[in-house]
Formats: sequence, C-alpha cells, structure tokens
Amino acid sequence: QDQLVESGGGSVQAGGSLTLSCAVSADTYSRHALGWFRQAPGKEREGVASIGLDGRTLYADPVKGRFAISKDNDRNTLYLQMNTLKPEDTGMYYCGAAQKWWPLLTGDAYKYWGQGTQVTVDS
Repeated sequence: QDQLVESGGGSVQAGGSLTLSCAVSADTYSRHALGWFRQAPGKEREGVASIGLDGRTLYADPVKGRFAISKDNDRNTLYLQMNTLKPEDTGMYYCGAAQKWWPLLTGDAYKYWGQGTQVTVDS
C-alpha cells in the first residue's frame, strides 16, 4: 500500500497557480512531519515546504510568500498551494514523511516518499 500519493501537477503559465495534494496513510499522517520537495532536471532534490505535527511550517527562501503548505486532518491529506509561479518552479514535486515530528527541509531526514507529480511553468 502506497503511503503517500501525490496529485494536482500540470502545466501553467508564469504567474499562475496550482494546488498539489498528497494523500497520506493514516499511520504515517499521525506520526510524522510532512513536506514537499522538488527536483528539476539535472539538479538535486530540494526542500520546498514542511509542516510539523503541531502545525508549524517551514519554507525555503525561494518560495516564501508564494507557496503555502497545509494539511487536512479529516482527510489525512497534505496540500501545497502555489501562487505566482515562475519558470524556475518547474520540476517533479514529491511529498514525504520525515522521521521527526517538527518541520524539516533536509531530505535525509525523510523516511517515506511519494512517486511525484510534474509541475511545468511556461514563460
């Protein structure tokens, strides 16, 4: 059984918006901080946003003020609202579950990963 399943990616013009969703298994959702990462072609995976079990959030500098991470406890679902998208936001977006309860943007701290969803921002 997949523990994290992303959806909501697609193509959008620069300046547009997208919302990503990640369905999380109940056990994983209740025990781990969650986060969004992205990987552009030829680049390493980088942390985008994370949310802890207590609701605290953490954002990477390039997305501060444009992206918002949230979660729905009734649906065990993680979201990433992305506004004012730029071509440099293009990449495969992954949701993950960390080995800690507080928000983290370090990939090594994450234990479980989804398969990813592609986001393409055209200039």
